[in-house]
Amino acid sequence: QGQLVESGGGSVQAGGSLRLSCATSGSTYATYCMGWFRQAPGKEREGVAKINRYGNTYYAASVRGRFTISKDNAKNTLNLLMNSLKPEDTATYYCAADLASSGGYCASGLNAAQYDLWGQGTQVTVSS
Repeated sequence: QGQLVESGGGSVQAGGSLRLSCATSGSTYATYCMGWFRQAPGKEREGVAKINRYGNTYYAASVRGRFTISKDNAKNTLNLLMNSLKPEDTATYYCAADLASSGGYCASGLNAAQYDLWGQGTQVTVSS
């Protein structure tokens, strides 16, 4: 199935920016629905953003207007640019692939159960 490897996490002050990357093991991931999720201690994993094969994107309301998901098909990477970070954005961030995504379209919503392959996560800490 290949693998996903996140990078780019770190510590930043509120209002700052970070760029996360997810390296994929092959070009086939360009055809799947890909997403970013996050999980804070004691909380359930929640969807952040997703992008389909055609570059159409969707964001959770909590990050809309601040985060941007993108793909670099030439480099086989999935990216998440996070601006205007808030302390409540602190979490471990995961990239994921929906290997069953039909035709490269994403299912509705941001449901973690729809995604089959996950990276190991990268920590993002935002201080006030």
